[in-house]
Amino acid sequence: MSEVTERPSMPEKGNWVTWRKEIKVLDCTIRDGGLMNKHRFDDTVVRAVYQACVSAGVDYMELGYRTSKKLASPDEYGPWKFCDEEDIRRIVGDNCTDLKLAIMADAERTDFEQDILPAADSVIDLVRVATYIHQIPTAIAMIQDAHEKGYETTVNLMAVSAVHEDDLDAALRALVATPVQTIYLVDSFGSLYSEEIHALMRKYVGAVQGSGKQVGFHGHNNQQLAYANTIDAIVMGANWLDATVLGLGRGAGNCPLELLLGFLRNPKYRQRPILACIQDHVAPLRQTMTWGYDLPYMITGQLNQHPRAAIEFIEKGQGQSLVDFYDYMTDQA
Repeated sequence: MSEVTERPSMPEKGNWVTWRKEIKVLDCTIRDGGLMNKHRFDDTVVRAVYQACVSAGVDYMELGYRTSKKLASPDEYGPWKFCDEEDIRRIVGDNCTDLKLAIMADAERTDFEQDILPAADSVIDLVRVATYIHQIPTAIAMIQDAHEKGYETTVNLMAVSAVHEDDLDAALRALVATPVQTIYLVDSFGSLYSEEIHALMRKYVGAVQGSGKQVGFHGHNNQQLAYANTIDAIVMGANWLDATVLGLGRGAGNCPLELLLGFLRNPKYRQRPILACIQDHVAPLRQTMTWGYDLPYMITGQLNQHPRAAIEFIEKGQGQSLVDFYDYMTDQA
């Protein structure tokens, strides 16, 4: 008699005409979008996104990175690469709103013990640790440090499409043993399809089952699937959802916040403030910034490659051969 492997039972997800109270929406426009302009957003834009998130009922807004100034120079990057407390407070004051604020701290790129203040001394509510599989020990130390300082914590396990399954299982076990509140499935290269989202979400939800932890999803739009994959992740049990205004984010961008809010049934979320922010502040950025679906990003996404080569190709502009780029990338794969 063949052995039958039971799948972990999935949480109750509601139906298409109701809403799930556990769902949290996190806007990462300024953080992910900052990867396309070296984090040099004008205060007017940052404040407009903040005010739009407040008015739209968004749960969290991620302002940028907390990067060590030993590794990146303020002369080269804008303030949202570092998210100093005075810069954040210049935008939000004491943030006397229901919107919670977040920063991202990359493993091995943050002097977290010194650069992340105790929560009582900061306007930040949530520290999001981003880590590759080989950096898990550092990420665990960062999670513990942020937790002890009084922050909410999440972890983004990046480039999961390039991680061996046994290593992923081991990483999830290690992360579940930490105080982290939410573990994110991250489609870093925009390479995942629906079937893979379903399989990985089963794995993540099974890993956190019984721990009280949540699963989140962060998608990229290399194959125009960020929104669709976010919906699939919701259906499979993701309760924390990343999105950006007009999809503004690294390379092909992210799940558009305006689409996500239109999909969710929770009456606390409102599209109109996001549409006004797009009209008045984010759409005009296209005059000086380039992001969103484009053929070079499609190529890197389908090849499960980091989009840095596509970003470089697009930045060089006219006079290049897309077919030559395709041939180069397929030779590298």
